[in-house]
Amino acid sequence: MAEVIQIGESGGSNAEQTLPHNVEAEAALLGAMMIDNRLVEDVQMKLRAEHFYEPLHGRIYEQILRMTDKNMIANPVTLKPLFEADEAMREVGGPSYLAKLTGSGASIIGAKDFAAQVYDLALLRALVGVGRDLVESALDTSDEVAPLDQIERAESELYRVAEEGGAEGKAKSFGDASKLALEMAEKALNFGGHLSGYTTGIEGVNSKSGGLQRSDLVILAGRPGMGKSSLAMNMAFACAQRFVRDQQDGIPPEKSAGAPVAFFSLEMSADQLATRVLAAESGISSEKLRMGKISREEFKNLARASAELANLPLYIDDTAGLTIAALRTRARRLKRQKGIGMVVVDYLQLLQGTGRNGAENRVQEISEISRGLKQLAKELDLPVIALSQLSRAVEQREDKRPQLSDLRESGSIEQDADMVWFVYRGDYYLEMRKPEDDHPNFAEWQEEMNRLYGLAELIVAKQRHGSTGKVMMKFDRQVTRFSDVADDSYYPEMRG
Repeated sequence: MAEVIQIGESGGSNAEQTLPHNVEAEAALLGAMMIDNRLVEDVQMKLRAEHFYEPLHGRIYEQILRMTDKNMIANPVTLKPLFEADEAMREVGGPSYLAKLTGSGASIIGAKDFAAQVYDLALLRALVGVGRDLVESALDTSDEVAPLDQIERAESELYRVAEEGGAEGKAKSFGDASKLALEMAEKALNFGGHLSGYTTGIEGVNSKSGGLQRSDLVILAGRPGMGKSSLAMNMAFACAQRFVRDQQDGIPPEKSAGAPVAFFSLEMSADQLATRVLAAESGISSEKLRMGKISREEFKNLARASAELANLPLYIDDTAGLTIAALRTRARRLKRQKGIGMVVVDYLQLLQGTGRNGAENRVQEISEISRGLKQLAKELDLPVIALSQLSRAVEQREDKRPQLSDLRESGSIEQDADMVWFVYRGDYYLEMRKPEDDHPNFAEWQEEMNRLYGLAELIVAKQRHGSTGKVMMKFDRQVTRFSDVADDSYYPEMRG
């Protein structure tokens, strides 16, 4: 019997409506599949057993798939032994019901249409379920209720239904895939032969990586004090700024080397990040800005920089303690509302998993988070830059340059990432080893510091699309800004 939902009152009596379904279409589809098993290939990628409104029909469908998967014929005769003990089958006359389903051979002609209708009605029922849960939770006014959490949960559920609705046709023909590859090559050609993705704002990094590619997960890691948050913000700012510039030059969004960016900062506040950007653009140190130690002229430069950046498509979410599910929900919303083309997460270890299993250890939780970020990159077809902390093992070595094994809870992060970048500043460690002025080694230390001061390395430790190696960058610690060095040369390829 069809489930009845109370949807409101009219004239003092309840208006009733059954959940959307078409049992006749389900029966016709099953009959057609048993007559011609080749139809299984047309429907099994989209239709699952739970999409059938009548549970018995779902079980019959499941058994048809199992038999054909084993290269066995699925018809009323071969299926009969599987349903002799089925209570629901007995209620409709026993296994002879299977033969009744095949009664109309004409159903083969409309089999695909029947499958589409069964599927569409299942989506509508799922939508009704989401709506009903939303209404019930919204009517709950107890103290434990968090309305914003309910909205995020509802958005996530709605997206899941919508995502399922677009499940068919995921596989691309080689022609489609090669067309996308050609477009990428054309874009690289148009932007000087080295940029096929979104710009990082640093030519050396663009040349080494080809830019930030859609659907890629990029892990940007480093020890505290290396400036990884600054570098990530520099890249986010450069990408958003390039998008604005390309728009002004009449370049369509799909051919732009920039994009609107969402920056999820779980550690620093939005105003702290904005201060860093303003410092970099105005040339005034972040410390002077915070302390208010600026001249009238410097304030004019600051106001000019602020005005220029007012409409920058860079969106900062500084909500602390986000779960990976909540972050994905918010990213989808920004994609829909603001058209973002890149996501930055600062930083990965501050995200939380779903927490469904209380005994789940941190390594499993990090695995869930890194996998979730990679899925987000693929779902929204955009690059995701996730910052990551490194273990203290770096500090125990003579050479402080990071290695892949230094990634904290590294296994899954390294596996899920398309690129792994490490930020390393030799002057940071050299400064900690500064001898006294009268020490015999002071002159040698001074010479080494003059050589390393203001330089940083971006170590490309993993790259699916190209070679590994190092890129030299200049780091201005006063305004926390990374840029290209004057001599844009690279170290030799890393081995192993």
